Amino acid sequence: ENPADVAVVAARTYGQRPVLKFCQHTGAVPIAGRYTPGIFTNQIQKAFKEPRLVIVADPHVDHQAITESSYANIPVVALCDSDSPLKYVDLAIPANNKSKLSIGLLFWLLAREVLTLRGTVSEANPWSEMVDLFFYRDPAELDNKGDGDDDHRGGRPEEWDGPQVEDPPEWGTSANQEWGDAGAATGDWGAAVD
Repeated sequence: ENPADVAVVAARTYGQRPVLKFCQHTGAVPIAGRYTPGIFTNQIQKAFKEPRLVIVADPHVDHQAITESSYANIPVVALCDSDSPLKYVDLAIPANNKSKLSIGLLFWLLAREVLTLRGTVSEANPWSEMVDLFFYRDPAELDNKGDGDDDHRGGRPEEWDGPQVEDPPEWGTSANQEWGDAGAATGDWGAAVD
């Protein structure tokens, strides 16, 4: 009925972006990052929420949210791996919740199904959101890639306007004669140099 009655929890870094994108499209309430204890049970807290459903990305990491949901009789849907604890989980969706690609794909599929059930998405009106937007992106990888215009094989781009550098000499030829004058490569290393 009301999409804001659904809280989606993900403390793991790989699950934060998919949860935020899922909530952006469905209208659910995201709790991405550290879960502050008491969100579902402490009414004095500013961040107090009373959801009717809690979706959890990893029951092992998000155990505090699951425990508090059990105190407030809130049903829990969890993405569960083979080693996930199922205590207080009402609906377990078997999935790989350790991979960033898997978590992104699962939340994309879940968002698409929610929108299909609401009637927003249909065969006549397909959902154009790409699944790549739900994947976690490492900030270090984004900084290394730059703006994406450079050639990642180590060469210069085609439109290089900088100073022109000569090609390196062939292997085995002497690039600088000073190296050859310092002494014979096959000579005695212990000999005194004049």
